[in-house]
Amino acid sequence: MNMVKREAVVLNIMGKEYKIACEPQERQGLIDSAQKLDKQMRLIRDSGKVNGPDRIAVMAALNLVHELSTLKNQNDSLSLSFGAALADLVKKIENVLEN
Repeated sequence: MNMVKREAVVLNIMGKEYKIACEPQERQGLIDSAQKLDKQMRLIRDSGKVNGPDRIAVMAALNLVHELSTLKNQNDSLSLSFGAALADLVKKIENVLEN
């Protein structure tokens, strides 16, 4: 059985350190995600419209989930368009081959 060793990565978000265990291949993605979260939280904090780390974290999470949902919907729409275009192309090729 091949066991992948999980390793700890130290993340810094809004001046606080968080030690998170992850698979080695997930390390860079986790670091990138933490940096994006840190940036989003700092932007919210610096806007002065939201006070308190809990509220800042919730607002950052909502913003990031909204962005993710928007991108997922765009991806789904593009996949449907691509699928329809591919089906149309297959139909045209079949018509050419039949004639």
